[in-house]
Amino acid sequence: MKKFKKSSAFGLTVAAAFALAACSTDPEEAPEDSEGGDTSEDTEVSEDDDVSNEEAAGDGGELVIALSADGVSLDPHGQNDNPSAKYRSLIYETLMTFDPETYELVPGLAEEYEQIDETTFEFTLHEGVEFHNGEELTADDVVATFDRMLDPDIAAPSVFLFEMIDSVEAIDEYTVQMTTEFPFAPLLSHLAHNAGGIISETAIEQDYAGEINLDVGEGEAGTGQFVFDEWNEGSNLRMLNNENYWGEPANIDSVYFEVIGEDSTRMGSLSNGEVHVADLIQPALADQVDGFDNASLVSVPSLSLTYVGINTEVEPFDDVRVRQAISLAIDNDALVEGIYEGYGEPAKGPINDLVFGYDPDIDDIGYDPERAQELLEEAGLEDGFEFTLLMNSDNPVREQTAVLIQDQLSEIGVTASLENVEWGAYLDQTGEGDSEMFVLGWVTVTGDADYGMYSLFHSSQHGNAGNRSFYTNEEVDDLLDQARQATDEDERLELYSQVQEILVEEAPMLYTAFDELRIGVADSVENFYQVPNGQFDLSEVTITEGADVGY
Repeated sequence: MKKFKKSSAFGLTVAAAFALAACSTDPEEAPEDSEGGDTSEDTEVSEDDDVSNEEAAGDGGELVIALSADGVSLDPHGQNDNPSAKYRSLIYETLMTFDPETYELVPGLAEEYEQIDETTFEFTLHEGVEFHNGEELTADDVVATFDRMLDPDIAAPSVFLFEMIDSVEAIDEYTVQMTTEFPFAPLLSHLAHNAGGIISETAIEQDYAGEINLDVGEGEAGTGQFVFDEWNEGSNLRMLNNENYWGEPANIDSVYFEVIGEDSTRMGSLSNGEVHVADLIQPALADQVDGFDNASLVSVPSLSLTYVGINTEVEPFDDVRVRQAISLAIDNDALVEGIYEGYGEPAKGPINDLVFGYDPDIDDIGYDPERAQELLEEAGLEDGFEFTLLMNSDNPVREQTAVLIQDQLSEIGVTASLENVEWGAYLDQTGEGDSEMFVLGWVTVTGDADYGMYSLFHSSQHGNAGNRSFYTNEEVDDLLDQARQATDEDERLELYSQVQEILVEEAPMLYTAFDELRIGVADSVENFYQVPNGQFDLSEVTITEGADVGY
């Protein structure tokens, strides 16, 4: 099994980046934010529904990746979910980006940047960068992108990442000046989020005019190493090598994503040589994959939290004693040991040690079913109660988590009915507050506690922005507001420590586990990087054998 080697700088570079007042230049060897690969799929392909493999065939081959779930939106300003981010990060690029191996924050489309004062950054763009439509990237495209992101009519779910931006101005053709309403420590890391992907001004103008839909459009709106080709939603998506890419070109001709929700089928496709990469290897199957003759398991420490959200606005979960009782009734160590089989670790709170702002001295709420029953009695629920626990389909870890929680809660007289919901509907339902409890995940993509806690717990972020628990606490709001504005690193750490203490005490969710990212990679594939944020870096991928898809 291949293990990801964690850099000693991991989790610290994001905070350190804000302190840079001098010019920072993109290292020559820094990987690009969006790049992609080659080969095919898992099941027999219908001529009517699927893209022809022959159209994309070429010298570099086609990388075939089997995904457990399809994305929801290709638009950077669309739904903020990880499957969509896998696609978007290959099509669009951002001003800043992360090194896929060390997760160090580095310039992306910005060749260099300079902090002018506490609230102003200036970015100098690489010259000669072309969008997929052939137009050159200029400062006007950057301005148009953030104007659209901040447009209330667009209602972008990820607007919270950039809502502190007061203005974005084009100083000249390749220089952009960005000013925030207040000093905002995590700005550079937020600009590396896939929601900050720079979109062609022409595409944006067409979108406003109703001429295209960026979710299913012509695939010409980004600058990434791969160009959108065709998407059969729920089934497959193909991207082609961007032959006019401004940086180092990809080695492969195309990348083909095949959606295979069933775990055993996805693993079988890898074993049979029908795909090159299979994502989301369940812990119970990890050793099996590692034993394949033609593939290996790659396991990467991640920023991915699995949690059980509690809707704090509905009875009886609006009572903190009930939420505490639920938390105390769950043996998290046993849950993680039983489900993750050594490929994850129990979560004490919403962030882990890979994230700036994590406090290792914070204690979790603990496991105490007797105290849980006492709290239920204090809340007038000595006879227990019933509720519905939601989970999304085609995610065995979440399904197993729900079952174990159901079992453990039954021991304190609480009955949970389990309901499985399709992914897109699941996001809508939990985002609208139409839930009691639900199993979900959150990836602190930016490596900074602001993203890991502001979006999940600030009262301004209720719903699709991240706070699906609809949690409201004025003290937490104030601490999070202070932390994102503080320029002193130690001050930010102290503020985030206080927030973590409150969140453990108030229990707006069950913090269950930090999962490792497990993927199966064929031996015929080299230089495939699984990034800790859940996305793929395909910039250096090479293939020695095509996938035998049989079409």
